[in-house]
Amino acid sequence: MNETLRWGIAGASSFARKTMAPAIHAARGARVVALATRDPSKAAPFCAAIPDLRVEAEYDALLTDDIDAIYVPLPNHLHAEWVLKGLNAGKHVLCEKPIALQDTDFDTMIEARDRTGRLAAEAYMIVHHPQWRRAREVLRTAQLGRLRHVEAVFTFNNPDPDNIRNMPAMGGGGLRDIGVYAFGSVRFATGEEPERLTATLRMQHDFDTFAEVNAVFPGFSYHGIVSTRMAARQRVTFHGEDGVMELTAPFNPGAFDQAELVLETRRDVRQVERWPAADQYVLQVEAFCRSARTGQAYPWTLEQARGTQRMIDMALASGGA
Repeated sequence: MNETLRWGIAGASSFARKTMAPAIHAARGARVVALATRDPSKAAPFCAAIPDLRVEAEYDALLTDDIDAIYVPLPNHLHAEWVLKGLNAGKHVLCEKPIALQDTDFDTMIEARDRTGRLAAEAYMIVHHPQWRRAREVLRTAQLGRLRHVEAVFTFNNPDPDNIRNMPAMGGGGLRDIGVYAFGSVRFATGEEPERLTATLRMQHDFDTFAEVNAVFPGFSYHGIVSTRMAARQRVTFHGEDGVMELTAPFNPGAFDQAELVLETRRDVRQVERWPAADQYVLQVEAFCRSARTGQAYPWTLEQARGTQRMIDMALASGGA
């Protein structure tokens, strides 16, 4: 395989245009060579940034020999389908979250990954950010003492009926859009899975706009709030017997606020760590390229993503969705 992965982007979403295409373009070992979009007018900003970009009218045109990896920012209900298409065509696939809509979708994706020997992963960028690496280190070295409780909140207000987050047929809803962060981040940092879970949901037109989740993990209790109808806020707090750790911009550092980890211990010591220059999207692409080229373990496997999907499924079932 070439030292540089040649990428195709399946869909000209605003997120792909503003964030992921620039990240792939900036990442070491990556180059965007093609974009597939059914709306030619959406290709212009991509071409302005990448003058030699090839534009295709059909997504299937990315399944060609001159493309090594496909990035999938399509609506949620198309994610699993395009992961399988990419893998079966011999491509590595990085797919936006949620990579699936239910736990059972992972069976065929994992089988295709193992059969083809290609890398498939959910674009769970936060695990590549140094603040979450640091958070996991703090917990593994018991700097908080025994972990007792975790609080997670991720909210924003988006009532736009034309936004796919508010379209149940396209896999919309708050849990699928941002519950992946409130759940997956805690699972990643602690290495634990919930034993039981209860959820209270507020629904609108068959999708959730608010979820309050209480869960019991083997070593700690969990309380989380996810909403797409509340003022923007994001925090994750880990409360141990000997200290407290808080991440003040855990999911969108640089956009919501700067990445900041605050560590307080019972000895009245308050330590603040910041990472102003870290770009979790570029780091994600570089890690993906390394793993695709060398077989190095990728930090967020399909199995790890599946654990978050199980938690989402549990919350939706508990809330009566």
